[in-house]
Amino acid sequence: MNFPKAITLFLLPVFFLQTHAIIFNIQNNCPYTLWPAAVPGGGRRLDPGQTWTIGFPNGPKLAKIWARTNCTFDASGRGSCLTGDCNGQLRCESYGSAPHTVAEYGLNSFGHKDYYDISVLEGFNVPMEFRPTTNGCTRPIRCSADITGECPNELKTPGGCHNPCTVYKTTQYCCHSGPCRPTNLSRFFKLRCRDVFTYPEDDPTSTFTCPPGTSYRVVFCP
Repeated sequence: MNFPKAITLFLLPVFFLQTHAIIFNIQNNCPYTLWPAAVPGGGRRLDPGQTWTIGFPNGPKLAKIWARTNCTFDASGRGSCLTGDCNGQLRCESYGSAPHTVAEYGLNSFGHKDYYDISVLEGFNVPMEFRPTTNGCTRPIRCSADITGECPNELKTPGGCHNPCTVYKTTQYCCHSGPCRPTNLSRFFKLRCRDVFTYPEDDPTSTFTCPPGTSYRVVFCP
């Protein structure tokens, strides 16, 4: 059967989503344009109120989602962003540069569970909520405080707030060897975003699980 071209184009995204069991909806609730990125997944422009949907097949998958700000790209998809830039590409193939708030997930990974978190180990640039939406899993994570506005002077940077490891690069802040503990600077983030990954050994209070095959929503400026 030959479908009209318009119907075929309409069915393509529907077929794509139905053949991918795990769906991520990425929504821009900010009053300004963002350029969200996902590895794997690429990247695109999202104006206020717009949503980007990514589908993943069932199976192990490690990935990150973040927002880029103040970007300029040419027709070929080359350019730069003030925060979260990924080697000047619109469709990211590498992780972003600091500072940027990151949603991290491992799909059907260790122990046959999904692991998800919000991390500020690469600093903070845009408020974020990361929420499971299926499989009866309902635990949202949110970091919506004014981190940029309240950022300590030593961590301030254009467009965001650095993590202390990015600034000082010492074992105290980066946990290069042996056990380490939170610092006053990591506590700055933790006091404002209690569920967020703030230093490299922050797992017990900042990593959450869902059954494999769960879908998720990432909301910027929740």
